[in-house]
Amino acid sequence: MRIGELAGATGTTSRALRHYEQAGLISSQRASNGYRVYDERAVVRVRNIRYLLAAGLTLDDVRVFLPCLDGDVAAAPPSDKGLRVALDRLAVLNERIAAQTEARDRLQAALRQATGDRIRPVA
Repeated sequence: MRIGELAGATGTTSRALRHYEQAGLISSQRASNGYRVYDERAVVRVRNIRYLLAAGLTLDDVRVFLPCLDGDVAAAPPSDKGLRVALDRLAVLNERIAAQTEARDRLQAALRQATGDRIRPVA
């Protein structure tokens, strides 16, 4: 299947697929006309990549899961390495959320002080 067909089948974009390919997560062959041609199994692989990205992992994190990207990633028992990557990513996300929460709280306090509490920021 060509890149546009794979994009349509997986709900992603051709640009994202080229990015996944450049990252070494998917591969293609080249047709005689130079078009990328993907195996039907690429649909499962791309859906798994998108599942892991939606869970908060990065493309670098997803590389750890390469051996199981062609199966049911959501149902497979996690490896120790996969768990470590996920826990590390969770820690990073928690740090970012804490920093954003602090920034929001400071801004909210400044707005209350500046407006004499007349204007309530949207929560």
